[in-house]
Amino acid sequence: MVRARRGIGRYYDVNGWLFVAPALGLITLFMVYPIAWSLWMSFQSGRGMTLKFAGFANIVRLWNDPVFIKALTNTMTYFVVQVPIMILLALILASLLNNPRLVGRGVFRTAIFLPCVSSLVAYSVLFKGMFATDGIVNSTLQAIGLAASPIPWLTHPFWAKVLVILAITWRWTGYNMIFYLAALQNIDKSIYEVARIDGVPAWARLTHLTIPLLKPVILFTTVISTIGTLQLFDEVYNLTEGKGGPSNATLTLSLYIYNLTFRFMPNLGYAATVSYVIVVLVALLAFVQFFAARERDR
Repeated sequence: MVRARRGIGRYYDVNGWLFVAPALGLITLFMVYPIAWSLWMSFQSGRGMTLKFAGFANIVRLWNDPVFIKALTNTMTYFVVQVPIMILLALILASLLNNPRLVGRGVFRTAIFLPCVSSLVAYSVLFKGMFATDGIVNSTLQAIGLAASPIPWLTHPFWAKVLVILAITWRWTGYNMIFYLAALQNIDKSIYEVARIDGVPAWARLTHLTIPLLKPVILFTTVISTIGTLQLFDEVYNLTEGKGGPSNATLTLSLYIYNLTFRFMPNLGYAATVSYVIVVLVALLAFVQFFAARERDR
């Protein structure tokens, strides 16, 4: 009987591997192999397809490359400024739209979520028109007295960064809000009722009840927002016509990788090295976020 069972087990094991073999083959071909090859390329140098082993020369070059330093600084600026704003705004919107007494909350939820499924090119063109020198945003700010002259959103380094942050926040806040709304639906409403009866104000309910109860979801959205921000490419490419301007003020690591590969003389080895900077940053920041969440649980 023991031999029979072992034989049946081996039979099912073989059949199981046969079923997953095509998927494993495709994953290996299109994911594992490119990752391994790009890691090998990061230790090579040369123009075009003519590459030769260069050891750690590309890593040394990173710290002597002012364009890379600028792209890294811009990317970390977006991360430090935009991610906290987006997470907090999504939390506040989710808390407001979770109120069953709010009239038309379904319409508001849909309206806030729609930007993340809108066409990237369409909304980039819309933003460029709205924030142009003679666009509706400058006209409105001047009309209500908040700006004495048109703000150079697309031509000034500081305001160009602000525009990119506004665009990302507008597009992805609703995406995170949906996760918080789904999590809020699973929280016992009696907890909020008791707090309301005890006279706990709305801001205290948000900071002392909602945020602690949503801690796992907040950690998840923070990690995926971190990954998305460090890989930021589409918004900058479309808003600046692929230049990362003005004067590289909005250039990100992903856009720099694109330029190294397709716009400048192709330097695939160095581009692969820059791409692994993003990998290291994502791993380090995700580890810090998980560690911080674990410490708060103690």
